[in-house]
Amino acid sequence: MVGGDSHKGQGEVLGSGKTNRRVQLTCRNKQTMATNNHCSFLRHSPLVSSPWRNKKPTPNPSRVRFSRPSAQYGREEPDPLLRAALTSAWIRDQESRRSDPLFIDTYAGGLLSSDECLHSTNVSELYRYRLATKFIDDRLQQLLSTSDQFRQIVLLSDGMDTRPYRLNWPRLSVLYNLSPDRVFALGTKRLQGIGAKTSRNCLLFNFPNDSRNLQETLCKNGFNGNQPSLWVLQGLPLPYLISFEELLLLISSLAMKGSIFFGELHIPSDWMISRTKEEWLENVFLRHGFRGTIVKYSEVAGNSELDPDTGFEASGSILFVAEQLRMSDGQMEVWRMHLERMEEEADEDGFEEL
Repeated sequence: MVGGDSHKGQGEVLGSGKTNRRVQLTCRNKQTMATNNHCSFLRHSPLVSSPWRNKKPTPNPSRVRFSRPSAQYGREEPDPLLRAALTSAWIRDQESRRSDPLFIDTYAGGLLSSDECLHSTNVSELYRYRLATKFIDDRLQQLLSTSDQFRQIVLLSDGMDTRPYRLNWPRLSVLYNLSPDRVFALGTKRLQGIGAKTSRNCLLFNFPNDSRNLQETLCKNGFNGNQPSLWVLQGLPLPYLISFEELLLLISSLAMKGSIFFGELHIPSDWMISRTKEEWLENVFLRHGFRGTIVKYSEVAGNSELDPDTGFEASGSILFVAEQLRMSDGQMEVWRMHLERMEEEADEDGFEEL
């Protein structure tokens, strides 16, 4: 009886020990959850969010059409973003072979594969892309040659932009490429296969356009909001109106006052714009702190001694140039620190007078 009672007592003690450990573990879990909830405000929310990160961009029906869309990425189904980038490369390659080209891209052919048939059936879209590329190349070279301040260049591209390789960049230039990561990976692989290299005068960084926090990512890689910058848009997929609005918010936060944003914007019909494209774009720019102007395709054609066909102005694309009128977040931070220092000095002077 005594032995039985003693075993029973030991069992009760052991059981109570297990219960105590369970209680301790439960308390620790609750404390951990409380700590995580308390520190959740420290996590940075993404600046460029939902459309680029959570939703898969839908193919744009007004883009260049294909006679046989056979561009593929590995064994997967044809990617509309990849097809669009390869088609643009094909147009640049064809333009470079002309006797009187608007521009020369010696690397575009290296992006194409022999089993990809990318012949465009839309002559108007082909002509428009040639004019847009000419306009962007000329404006970029003009800004770089007339000012020694622009050494930060952000390329908002389709992933196969060869400007880092084919253009002459000033010394100490830093290029940031934002584009679809899968397209850029294939383009980089093919360019490396033909020995393409960037100039020794510049550094090139690439970031996926669906990165969680583009503002933080750019700043961690040396982007300085207290120095002027150029932002070049051509080919970056913006499937939704909010995508463009968030892009403007990103640039407005990072670009120093006086920075320039220019390029080609494609406006899908489902963006539901109530005004004309020109009025709408100028209003959007002003709302985000930019002074923007529209450049007509006919003007670019006339400057290139081509037939200024006004039919391009009725298309879904616009050429633009915009100047940043506000101070960047970096400039505002410097100004805030300056004001705090002035207040501290004023307090010290007042204390000495007393």
